[in-house]
Amino acid sequence: MILAALLWAVSGSAAKFLFGTGISPFELVQLRLTIAAVVLLAWLLFSCPARLKIAPRDIGYFIILGGGAMSAVQFTYLFAISKIQVAAAILLQYLAPGLIALYTVAVTRDRLSRMTLLALAGAFIGCYLVVGAYNFTLLALNYLGVVSGIASAVGFAWYSLQGEYGMRRYHPWTVLSFALLFGAVAWNILQPPFSAFLRSYSPLQWSWIVYISLLGTLLPFGFYFKGINLIRSTRASITATLEPISAGVLSFIFLNEILSPLQIAGGIMVIAAVIVLQNEQGFDEKAPDVIRTHRGLPSRDPIDN
Repeated sequence: MILAALLWAVSGSAAKFLFGTGISPFELVQLRLTIAAVVLLAWLLFSCPARLKIAPRDIGYFIILGGGAMSAVQFTYLFAISKIQVAAAILLQYLAPGLIALYTVAVTRDRLSRMTLLALAGAFIGCYLVVGAYNFTLLALNYLGVVSGIASAVGFAWYSLQGEYGMRRYHPWTVLSFALLFGAVAWNILQPPFSAFLRSYSPLQWSWIVYISLLGTLLPFGFYFKGINLIRSTRASITATLEPISAGVLSFIFLNEILSPLQIAGGIMVIAAVIVLQNEQGFDEKAPDVIRTHRGLPSRDPIDN
């Protein structure tokens, strides 16, 4: 779990570095999704072809999951990183558990506990501080990045909720592989097909592109799935909060991104809110599958096709 969080954190800082070298978020999304999809599909075809079997009736579902939710969350996340600090962009995405909590309450019609309400309030106030909204000049400069970061949280919540159906019917790697596949197809339609691959990149740029595509996508998901088998899902989600902390440290060391004391305080509030939300026993029992899919997790009893 710790390795997964660290790999995701390095991926964010690596993306910021690539943007500084002239690669656009549009190009990086196309590169990331295409490489990750091809490698994962090839690996499953070689190691376990049965994982690539889906029912024809579910093709539309996977098109929406990959071409819609996966594509949206990948682009908004990377675009936010290109505009604002890496740690701030990641922390904005951590609004997703709060959005899932609100959605679940709206669906189940259950009342929020006092601790859940406090956690939600803390998450939103924390994000207000993280993006520097108290500084109107800073907020004006980062307006697009903040909006994109909030959109990435919405997209992540959408992907998590949408993924619940697939995780009940298929193995997690099956869901992830088809989500990546249709996400890659979508971005090779939105962008000229494989146009990002036609550019000339330095060996250093290619190394970080490959890292983001594989070590920043496939490997951490594998570690995360393995962690779920060893520890409870709530503890796994809490461990994932190491991601924004690690990203902040790495961005400070390598990118010279410095968070103000108020931004750091806001980040602490967001992380604390996520921990409270994941530990809220009542909420966890009312919507276990929704919580477990926050990072693309399997539901409790997936069908192993």
